[in-house]
Amino acid sequence: MPSISLDNSDSDIGLCGWLLVLLSMLLTLVTLPVSIWMCIKIVKEYERAIIFRLGRILKGGAKGPGLFFILPCTDSLINVDMRTITFDIPPQEVLTKDSVTVNVDGVVYYRVQNATLAVANITNADAATRLLAQTTLRNVLGTKNLAEILSDREEIAHSMQSTLDDATDDWGIKVERVEIKDVKLPIQLQRAMAAEAEASREARAKVIAAEGEMNASRALKEASLVIAESPSALQLRYLQTLNTIAAEKNSTIIFPVPMDMMQAFMKH
Repeated sequence: MPSISLDNSDSDIGLCGWLLVLLSMLLTLVTLPVSIWMCIKIVKEYERAIIFRLGRILKGGAKGPGLFFILPCTDSLINVDMRTITFDIPPQEVLTKDSVTVNVDGVVYYRVQNATLAVANITNADAATRLLAQTTLRNVLGTKNLAEILSDREEIAHSMQSTLDDATDDWGIKVERVEIKDVKLPIQLQRAMAAEAEASREARAKVIAAEGEMNASRALKEASLVIAESPSALQLRYLQTLNTIAAEKNSTIIFPVPMDMMQAFMKH
């Protein structure tokens, strides 16, 4: 695409052009003060004006902000908004690298960096940027697996922003930010992933329960060895259990039986 030079001057309009400009000035002077309202233009702080004189951009490129004069017959004016523009990328059906179909949408933030290029190098910079964002989203996600799309959104957004910024540089557009909003999976895939996650959680729960049982059995074994070395320790543990039960205000009555009596019965 040929680029537009910013150094175009009024001298390129030729002799016939200058005659038309002089006639336009003369007509403006003759019709004063009515014509003054057609000549005065005001450009807001967030806008820039591109003035075409006989089809050529005036020297200096974009004008504004502020007040300036144009010739009503030979000059035409286009206002360009320099503020940041936001638009949503419609949901795109994308086939990932691992052959999974997903619907992905996003949002793009961009602004016009060079008003002259945005007017002279492309018909509609806004529409072109929107279409390019859609195709870029599909192209970038087509090289990613489903797991990468779900976990590496920031990297994908940065890659899209860099690609869009390079492509729109000749249009005078600066892509400031790209975000992935939502990734929608098919219902069947959601159910399969949910079943897989549930099975994985159940397996981890069984492993944790088995490890707890193993640790508890080791602790009981060590406790039994300690009690075997000192028989009175079992009686102390028994009394401690009774104290704990009595503190809970229940109606159960427990009669402690000395362990010596039990040993006498066991001998017989």
